[in-house]
Amino acid sequence: MFDLVKYTKELSELLESSDNILLISHINPDGDAIGSQLALYHYLKSKGKAVSMLCPNNLQEFLKWMDGSEKINVFIRHRKRSLKVIEEAKLIIMVDFNQPGRLGEAEKAVTSSPAPKVIIDHHLEPHPFADLLISDPSMCSTAELVYEIISVLENGPFRNRSFLESVYVGIITDTGNFEHGSYTGRTMRIIADIIDSGIDKSRILNVVYNNFSADRMRLLGLALNQRMTVLSDYNTAYIYLTKQDLADFNHVKGDTEGFVNMPLSIKGINFSVLFVEKDNFVKLSFRSKGSFAVNQFASKYFSGGGHMNASGGEYYDTLDNTINYFIKVLEETRYQLKDELPDEKN
Repeated sequence: MFDLVKYTKELSELLESSDNILLISHINPDGDAIGSQLALYHYLKSKGKAVSMLCPNNLQEFLKWMDGSEKINVFIRHRKRSLKVIEEAKLIIMVDFNQPGRLGEAEKAVTSSPAPKVIIDHHLEPHPFADLLISDPSMCSTAELVYEIISVLENGPFRNRSFLESVYVGIITDTGNFEHGSYTGRTMRIIADIIDSGIDKSRILNVVYNNFSADRMRLLGLALNQRMTVLSDYNTAYIYLTKQDLADFNHVKGDTEGFVNMPLSIKGINFSVLFVEKDNFVKLSFRSKGSFAVNQFASKYFSGGGHMNASGGEYYDTLDNTINYFIKVLEETRYQLKDELPDEKN
């Protein structure tokens, strides 16, 4: 059983003995990664700590408004400066990932650092490369776990506005604005506390979810109208996007965010997949409804993983071959997907 108080005490001891702390989020950071990173940043700065932040690659545009995001060192852009903050760190805290490969090009420098390392995360099957692992898969997001940790450290809620906004972004993005079933009553009580504190939730929702380009909307139209296939016999639908599709619509990082969720709104569809063609591989995103574990599917067939209803993977082959392989292995899970949800009654 996860003992939050025990792990928080161990973290507190590390924080008290460290005067230069580095916070790291994962490659291709999402709202939960950046939200968790910034939440910890604002808390630690309020305690007078020297804090630096690092991300392996660029933030998505819809996260760049967040207070403190401009202070994040992007490894692929600021390599010399990033290596310096890694070298100077006396404590390294990594958030929202549990595999060293998620450090991208920063992996070697981070893993070889003599500084004690902490992981704060909510994903399954962690790799043992940190000195302290604080992981609770029952949390809907790492941001929720960060909120709970800080509440223990403070013996109550921490009311800093930037901290609360960061946690809010982490929770809403990792739950798909509460469309995914990963949240609990505990999550909603945290959200209620954050909203009651006076954050401008309407502004945050607007900049996170209503801040895309016209090209992104046209790309979504192409995806749904010409690139979606429904496999009714498997209660499955998939969307594919080629490199040319992305180029035609001036794709920027984050533009395909949420596309994989769209087919799940079709009656009878319990499993949705997005294939995105890259230079020498295909990136896959998996979503499901009910008890079909896409993390197991991703791990078994596509070198991936994640959450039960939301995971990712990759396949090193052409787009056509990847789709054909997917359809082939889908047959093995056919009866798990069939009638996953009860039919609606007229």
